[in-house]
Amino acid sequence: MVTLGAVDLERNLIRYLGTGSFTPEVIASAQGSYVTTESGRRLLDFTSGQMSAILGHSHPDVVATVREQVGALDHLFSGMLSRPVLELAERLAASLPDPLEKVQLLTTGAESNEAALRLAKLVTGGHEVVAFSGSWHGMTGAAAGATYSAGRKGYGPAAPGNIAIPTPNAYRPDVVDADGELDWARQLDLAFAMVDAQSTGALAACIVEPILSSGGIIEPPPGYLAALQRKCRERGMLLVLDEAQTGLCRTGTWYAFERDGVVPDIITLSKTLGAGLPLAAVVTSAEVEAAAHERGFLFLTTHASDPLVAAVGTTVLDVLERDRLDVRAAQLGARLGAGLRALAEEHEVVGDVRGRGLLQGLELVVDRATKQGSDVLGAEVTRRCYELGLHMNVVQLKGMSGVFRIAPPLTATDAEVDEGLVILDQALRDAGKAVL
Repeated sequence: MVTLGAVDLERNLIRYLGTGSFTPEVIASAQGSYVTTESGRRLLDFTSGQMSAILGHSHPDVVATVREQVGALDHLFSGMLSRPVLELAERLAASLPDPLEKVQLLTTGAESNEAALRLAKLVTGGHEVVAFSGSWHGMTGAAAGATYSAGRKGYGPAAPGNIAIPTPNAYRPDVVDADGELDWARQLDLAFAMVDAQSTGALAACIVEPILSSGGIIEPPPGYLAALQRKCRERGMLLVLDEAQTGLCRTGTWYAFERDGVVPDIITLSKTLGAGLPLAAVVTSAEVEAAAHERGFLFLTTHASDPLVAAVGTTVLDVLERDRLDVRAAQLGARLGAGLRALAEEHEVVGDVRGRGLLQGLELVVDRATKQGSDVLGAEVTRRCYELGLHMNVVQLKGMSGVFRIAPPLTATDAEVDEGLVILDQALRDAGKAVL
């Protein structure tokens, strides 16, 4: 058993993780699928950093681009344009279906969602925003107003016009059919009946993740997003899809919305676009952009259109295309999913396995029949994984033991995925004995 050093990591830092805590060791370096602590321990990273490093840590192509670009052009006044920005905008537009073609480059997912919601409000003339009850869109202004999975209590009132609708959670259904399964169509009808009852007639947008991550890796059923889009069309709302974690091949297709045959009015990208560096984008149609421009659209940040990270974004797209990482994510995701389902057969504390490609979730319970959770169990499995050399991220929401968000890099090997599954198997075995 590894004994973790008693380092005072919190002496000069604001503790910004809510009820969570910092990882108990200082990280010295990272390469590929592993991070290495100052003590020399290697940890298999099943979170891809902050769910962002889709090419693994310190990918050689990204490193080369940064070294070259930082010596030529790194940062500019936000009204100045550079060749890397123009190239990345063109490449992003080419990767998306019509009519998505107008791009703004920013730094974080929260920023891109702020820009998307400002676009929607300006173009529609409304201010009301609908989002899932399990959503996470960021911790700034409008993004935080549309975030319901955590972080709402104690900060005073949110801006008026934020409306939550139920998350379509097939494992924990709230509206069921005769067989006890989630009746998502009726749930959606009821949800928008409540939206209509609360609206002042100023609906602007509905913003959702194609797979809710912080909400517990919840994947809306096939057909749901198309039905949601119809609800938006009927009310003159814009549909915004937040693909911070699902975009750029992670789910086995370039964009998660491809499965559902819908094209959003606005898509936001972040995390995966920079492969670990701070880069985000909001993409919309020429029609929406023209209407916003006519009304004086303003969303200016210090690092909008920075050339350094834009060059990295193009490199990321190059690697994804060259190495066919959409196909690789689907193949490796199938291997990961099969391994997780095998663990579910072995361990009674595994209540559900879900997700797509290399964004998968494993929900823990102490009773499969009642689906009762235990925060102690989730925390113990996380701790034991870390001791054994696997970094995992567990989402702990009220009433759940936790859902492990499992997101290895798209560049991971079969052997690395298998190694993570072996460690998780041992951690589940050990934690079950300790807690149950």
